[in-house]
Amino acid sequence: MVRHPLSKRANKYLRKFKKWPHSPYKTSWHHNFGEQQAIQNLKQATLEMGSSQQHQPQTRNLPYPFLLSTLLDSFKAYNCDPTPKAYYFVIKTLTNTSQLQDIPPVLDHLEHLEKFETPESILVYLIRFYGLADRVQDAVDLFFRIPRFRCTPTVCSLNLVLSLLCRKKDCLKMVPEILLKSQHMNIRVEESTFRVLIKALCRIKRLGYATEMLNCMIEDGYGLDETICSLIISSLCEQKDMTSVEALVVWRDMRKLGFCPGVMDYTNIIRFLVKEGKGMDALDILNQQKQDGIKPDVVCYTMVLSGMVAEGEYVKLDALFDEILVFGLVPDVYTYNVYINGLCKQNNVDEALKIVASMEELECKPNVVTCNTLLGALCVAGDLGKAREVMKEMGWKGVGLNLHSYRIMLDGLVGKGEIGEACVLLQEMLEKCFFPRSSTFDNIIFLMCQKGLISEATELTNKIVAKSFVPGARAWEALLLKSGSKLGYSESTFSGLLAQN
Repeated sequence: MVRHPLSKRANKYLRKFKKWPHSPYKTSWHHNFGEQQAIQNLKQATLEMGSSQQHQPQTRNLPYPFLLSTLLDSFKAYNCDPTPKAYYFVIKTLTNTSQLQDIPPVLDHLEHLEKFETPESILVYLIRFYGLADRVQDAVDLFFRIPRFRCTPTVCSLNLVLSLLCRKKDCLKMVPEILLKSQHMNIRVEESTFRVLIKALCRIKRLGYATEMLNCMIEDGYGLDETICSLIISSLCEQKDMTSVEALVVWRDMRKLGFCPGVMDYTNIIRFLVKEGKGMDALDILNQQKQDGIKPDVVCYTMVLSGMVAEGEYVKLDALFDEILVFGLVPDVYTYNVYINGLCKQNNVDEALKIVASMEELECKPNVVTCNTLLGALCVAGDLGKAREVMKEMGWKGVGLNLHSYRIMLDGLVGKGEIGEACVLLQEMLEKCFFPRSSTFDNIIFLMCQKGLISEATELTNKIVAKSFVPGARAWEALLLKSGSKLGYSESTFSGLLAQN
């Protein structure tokens, strides 16, 4: 067997004839390793800069800012090009250290000298930083500049810019321009964009625009967003200049669009209507809620009851309270107080007292509001006997009487001419540092002087003045005129001045 010469059929894997097809430094492994080392050097240089920058200023005459020069030198040392990750690290470091003056050169270098497609996340990060740093114009300029970084802008960056602009009323005028230019940037407005705009409009209380935006959203073929609708209702109910008529128009329009309100939505609109003094409209909304198959809670019933009482609509009051029990709901003390107040306003105090008794049977303890409501109704009716019993009974049951409780009872006693008992109650008030109304005290002193109790009136006046309470002119006049001494010129003049007041 004759072997062929090596020159004709040489084995290319022999050391003598071996030729490396690629440089060992251009393989994928070495390239990745070089990038990692470059980034590591960049981070190390950043740490060293942070520690030395506090002691001595930078004296290096660099063509670029320090971090950008460090980035370029680090990657050049390993014969590789800077990566998006490296630029993101530099930009993040500059923002965290407030070196904002060095950001424009980094962006210029990234735009004009680099060839890779810049990830949108880097630019989104910087846009967000500009917006939160109250540099809205820089954020807008960077948004328009996105395509120049070889990056395709998406709705993500658009939504971010819109949300930043909508945070301030002064920047709202820029929103139409952003939306128009976004079309030339081939950014398609999506449902998320409508959400951003509507939420922002609700936050700055521009509900008319928010509702129009919702209509545009539906006209563009997007489905009705229940969350957005609830947000509009919630914001609507917080408006101070919104009338009940306007609120109901928005509510009905959204219902026509297919909005199915939840319990919280019904609660918000009912609360708003009751606050506006539209108790019967609130009752209509409550009936709608039941028709929609949503069971109202005790809070909704309580608010509607209070609205009806405020409007003086007592015809359906008993039926609505009974409905609470039929639905298996347990009224709380607030519900009972509203219902008792309605009964008292109808002069049906006896029924109100029965309701208080039933409260205790159901282990719902009356509070001071319950007591004051009953005291007020009984004193107006002139039934001081029952008022005394209620006041004592509430005290026995541990209900802490407040200033309003004492004032109601004191006014009732004075109104009936029960001066002796009124003085005793007033003494008790002063011991608790409770003071009567100035007009009530003036009436007490006047009646005491009319009955010849001059010394007692003077003593009572001294006690209350010692507690920094200032009686009215009528009390001083009564004391001067009934003092039993002849008035001098100055005293009579003072008395005349009091009479004029």
